Amino acid sequence: MNKKTTNTREKILETAEQLIYQNGIHAMGMDLLVKTSGVARKSIYRHFANKEDVASAALTERDERWMHWFRTESDKGDTPQERILNMFTVLKSWFESEGFRGCAFINTAGEVGDPDDPVRQIAKMHKQKLLDYALELSVQLNIEHPEALARKLMILLEGAITTSYVMGDCSAADKARDIAKMMLEQASPGT
Repeated sequence: MNKKTTNTREKILETAEQLIYQNGIHAMGMDLLVKTSGVARKSIYRHFANKEDVASAALTERDERWMHWFRTESDKGDTPQERILNMFTVLKSWFESEGFRGCAFINTAGEVGDPDDPVRQIAKMHKQKLLDYALELSVQLNIEHPEALARKLMILLEGAITTSYVMGDCSAADKARDIAKMMLEQASPGT
């Protein structure tokens, strides 16, 4: 692929991601994508078969970028406990950022009824990566049931995201962090 082709594809995906995050998948029509991106319809169809392919590719790229950011920022702690608690600090910084509209994967999964739809599968993959990261950190604690802790952390993460967006409460991350801290204090090796 030459640089122009790559730049066109990137522009399409960047615009699609912004439109999906702002308005949802159903509101991101090809006409709006053409108008907003400035890329001709013919050029879009050179890269993607249809709107669903554009949406899937845009969400896949968002997943990769978001997970990289989230892990990099959360991993700044020295211990597994600090990294676990950092997850909530990182979420709060996201909640307070301009344009925060909740989780793109929760939002888009809610728009699609079919659990086998590619968009739902991408959302599921994203959430599995988040759970896997929580499990990775939980295993590092050397506790007896790291899977159970990871699942509880996942519920706290998702609850904080949803509460922050729906209720407009950025402190949801602080409250979830406090609960996680209590869980960590109760979890000790061998318990």
